[in-house]
Amino acid sequence: MKTAIPSNIPNSKFTLPAPGRDHIQGPIDAPMALVEYGDYECPFCGEAHPIIRAIQERLGDSLCFAFRNFPLANMHPHAPHAAEAAEAAGTQGRFWEMHDKLFENQDALEDANLAEYAAALGLDARRVLAEVLDGTHGPRVREDFKSGVRGGVNGTPSFFINGARYDGGHGLDPLLAAITQQSGARFAH
Repeated sequence: MKTAIPSNIPNSKFTLPAPGRDHIQGPIDAPMALVEYGDYECPFCGEAHPIIRAIQERLGDSLCFAFRNFPLANMHPHAPHAAEAAEAAGTQGRFWEMHDKLFENQDALEDANLAEYAAALGLDARRVLAEVLDGTHGPRVREDFKSGVRGGVNGTPSFFINGARYDGGHGLDPLLAAITQQSGARFAH
């Protein structure tokens, strides 16, 4: 049985996975939901990436994970184009592959690198690069960013567990413990 979102989570509609809108891994009705607001050029997001993968492996279908773009362009000038490249890859059905490739290559996020990664993934690299340069996916990236601001995000990575902001450590043990403590909770959508 699903329970309502606690009333102390004022912006939960911005901090829960949204089917048909978000890039999601795992079942949408999983008992645990994790939303990450991240920046592909952020070193802390890069450190969190394999931790999220390990958590997904451990929790399997008990976890619904969504990633939202929160490029901090003032600090990470390549992050907006990297986010748009991930979205462009998503239109070709390969968001998660590009997502992983970008985090694995955080120190090489120039436009030429983005096209190279697209080609390596078997995507139409010219199309990906054209969409990045034209800003085709800029509105989607800005929508993610604005939803983060409305949810209280002010840095990356920022995590929400079952709609509630998580402010603890980003290491495997503290993040996994926080997620599993919510294992009895279900989220409404």
